[in-house]
Amino acid sequence: MTKAELVNQMAEDAGITKAAAAASLDSFMDNVSTALKKKDGKVTLVGFGTFVKIRRKARKGRNPQTGEPIKIKACNVVKFRPGKNLREAI
Repeated sequence: MTKAELVNQMAEDAGITKAAAAASLDSFMDNVSTALKKKDGKVTLVGFGTFVKIRRKARKGRNPQTGEPIKIKACNVVKFRPGKNLREAI
């Protein structure tokens, strides 16, 4: 499902305009991003799941084309853990 399809479905389900649904979705995504930028970034949506920011340590890897060893820098990544209702729905 694309963002446009999601906006269309949200507008239809809530009985609002597509512009209002798009604004709501943009606001949601901005607020999740802002919350995850904080030191202990975490967003929990009960029944749906949890977005958690974790720190990945620097590590060694291999270039798959040449087999040459490379260094992979440390970085922050976002993990999603589905909630009980989402797991059961799938």
